[in-house]
Amino acid sequence: MDGGVDTVLRIGLLLPDLLGTYGDGGNARVLARRARARGIAAEILEMRVGSTLPDADLYLVGGGEDGPQRLACEVLRTSGLASRIEGGAHLFAVCAGLQLIGTSFAVAGNDSVEGLGIVEAVTTRGVDRSVGDLAVTSGPNVLVGFENHGGVTALGATVDALGSVVRGRGNNGRVDGIRAGRVWATYAHGPVLALNPWLADALLSSVLGRDLEPLVSIADELHLARRRALRV
Repeated sequence: MDGGVDTVLRIGLLLPDLLGTYGDGGNARVLARRARARGIAAEILEMRVGSTLPDADLYLVGGGEDGPQRLACEVLRTSGLASRIEGGAHLFAVCAGLQLIGTSFAVAGNDSVEGLGIVEAVTTRGVDRSVGDLAVTSGPNVLVGFENHGGVTALGATVDALGSVVRGRGNNGRVDGIRAGRVWATYAHGPVLALNPWLADALLSSVLGRDLEPLVSIADELHLARRRALRV
């Protein structure tokens, strides 16, 4: 395959025992399913607490509460994840995962925690918690999802946002997510790729290093229905 991927696309699901509060592991299953539907072999490799980082082409980091998020950051700090990303692997993070891959993030009590430093992004505590629908324009596409967080994230000069917020808050009420090289992230938690097939395919295309043939599925209908409901 192109893009440094061998005969099997390896998807690394990181710490689902800590960062799987909202069913974030569904993103791994979506990616594997959409790859296999195109004749691309794919396997999901899990890293749980006490195990080592798997050798993967794409790593997924999910969301969780303050305690598990802090512990997950400590586990991943010594896992070699940052080196894998520097070496060519991709990363997709949601919600708390977005925060912990940055420079620092804040937990309850406004304590600042050193992040993994994979991207330059600082998250502080917002005045109000953001809970509700999230819609983000990203080029010609629209991401739809649900957010539930109290963070405000400022991106560094070398980091782009995934897109512009049209519903909800995302990073700061103006933009949402992260796009920096092989790193992708959004505040839309849970199996957001199930509702956004365009984003799943963009990730796959980036990892594989080539355009993918179209794949029509019920996910397209669900995405359109959600956009209509949100009027975006």
